[in-house]
Amino acid sequence: MKASDRAPSATTATKPVLAPGTPSAANPAPAPVKARASSSATSFEQRHTEGFWTAERMRSAALLDLVADTGARSQAATLVSRAARTVWDAVMPTVIGPTRAPASSAVPFPQTGGPWTGGGAVVRTSGRVFFTFQGRTASCSGDSVTSQNGSTVITAGHCVKYQGRWHTDWVFVPAYDNGSAPYGQWRATRTFSTDQWVANEDIDYDVGLAVVAPLNGRKLSSVVGAQGVLFNGGYDKATYAFGFPAAAPYDGTRLIHCGGDSGRDLLLSNDHSLGCDMTGGSSGGPWFQNFDEATGTGLQVSVNSFGYAFLPNRMFGPYFGPEAKAAYDKAQTS
Repeated sequence: MKASDRAPSATTATKPVLAPGTPSAANPAPAPVKARASSSATSFEQRHTEGFWTAERMRSAALLDLVADTGARSQAATLVSRAARTVWDAVMPTVIGPTRAPASSAVPFPQTGGPWTGGGAVVRTSGRVFFTFQGRTASCSGDSVTSQNGSTVITAGHCVKYQGRWHTDWVFVPAYDNGSAPYGQWRATRTFSTDQWVANEDIDYDVGLAVVAPLNGRKLSSVVGAQGVLFNGGYDKATYAFGFPAAAPYDGTRLIHCGGDSGRDLLLSNDHSLGCDMTGGSSGGPWFQNFDEATGTGLQVSVNSFGYAFLPNRMFGPYFGPEAKAAYDKAQTS
């Protein structure tokens, strides 16, 4: 998410800054659809408008993105968070293996941003996410992951809930292609996030999930496959990131990727850090360790979350620790 493509930092520096685009006037959102929150504070039962996501409405959806301000967190809170991370680092990793994937060709590594040409499973498991946010159509990215229900998508927390409100009309479009949905539009029945994101939108826990309904009698993972997930996998690893950035120089029509050795945020968060020039719309796209270019499969360890306005070409993504695992377990058993 390129800093030059975002709104300036907020003057009240208590939360990340939303930098959405402007929905097309020809495709306004419908009247708000009533949706009922579930008994769990960290999930939301979805309501949808039939036939809402047309090709033109998908193309014109705004970009929901976050830009962090260095005043967004107190030093004390940062120190407490880092102390908690030290404990998390000692936790044994939890690995959920990938479902399946075909063969593909090798691509350059490292890569700070470019179209994915390797093919493989990631082309089908990755996709765009569309939803209604405060009366506007908006978009992010997401990924199909292995789960007990075979119907779970991981994205960013702000791609399911932001500024205290859950998004509606939420759909996942795997292998999105310039307005077309080659594997269909998968409508969420319920969306989830971490307790910490739901409570106060803590950037360290910007993880969201959705459980999607079967399409034509089949579950998501049986149609597009599903990537593996790794919790408590540690830092500083060879990492691949994917997404559908839609702000210049990208246009949201193609799957873009970055690859390199990740680092760790030394400023506001405990997030992973990766050299990457993906822009608005890539939020929620998957980060992988142990990624196999030959098959397009890996273990998902994070999602595109935010960038700093003063630090271009750098992406940050939340650490998948116990909190992310708890949210994943709620979703996969839903």
